[in-house]
Amino acid sequence: MAGKVCMVTGANSGIGKITALALAKRGATVVMVCRSRERGESAQREVVAESGNDKVDLLLADLSSMASARAMVDAFKAKYDRLNVLVNNAGALFAERQESVDGLEMTFALNHMGYFLPTVLLLDTLKASAPARIINVSSGAHRAGRVDFDDLQSQRKYSSFPVYAKSKLENVLFTVELARRLEGTGVTVNALHPGFVRTNFGGNSTGNGIVTLLFRLFVKFFAISPDKGAETSIYLATSPDVEGVTGQYFDKKKAAEPASQAKNMETARRLWQESERLAGLSAPR
Repeated sequence: MAGKVCMVTGANSGIGKITALALAKRGATVVMVCRSRERGESAQREVVAESGNDKVDLLLADLSSMASARAMVDAFKAKYDRLNVLVNNAGALFAERQESVDGLEMTFALNHMGYFLPTVLLLDTLKASAPARIINVSSGAHRAGRVDFDDLQSQRKYSSFPVYAKSKLENVLFTVELARRLEGTGVTVNALHPGFVRTNFGGNSTGNGIVTLLFRLFVKFFAISPDKGAETSIYLATSPDVEGVTGQYFDKKKAAEPASQAKNMETARRLWQESERLAGLSAPR
């Protein structure tokens, strides 16, 4: 990975930080994207110290905000002229319905648009750096997801896990549609299930309801370590075994069959078009 530039979002903790550390240890220039300056700078210091690699940069962004995402991409492009690996990892589960600064439901804004918008804005740099890789951290929860275009912002009905599952399905749909659009460019894109990982992921939940409490207890006793959870992200970012592989869904470092609704190309195209509309942009077909 020496000489390659890699970006990891949500890199201040959990599998994002483990992924950033692994890439730094392999000699890559790593750009950590974090929301909090304090937590981001702390994680950056840890990655530099543990990897012995001082080519570790920090960019601040709240990826639930489209303006913040755009500013982060602008800051990246002002400093770097290539991007070899993009790991879209930032995400959260929200116990109660919230809206982003753009008026979008927060899970959709962060978990889906927080992948979609930065990636589309970085496509020119990724193509110029080919061969390049995009890795979208999804979840096995996508199997329970359903996309309802008549209620994409979950205004009529909100329940934290179904809305989270929908966002993870959107990650896979985004992956398959992006793979179609990138055919022949030398840029690959794959999605993955990291496993049920013990991180502070649920820390963004609001409220102290019984569902949130039970979820946190379940995490405590049954979740795997962040190191284990990061293995597939690291594999997809670095392994020569997946050179040229695109549009796939991975679990435990192996290509796996996603849910049938994740392979619906009509839904994938419509989701892309709606995401473009919400972001106020038009990307190459």
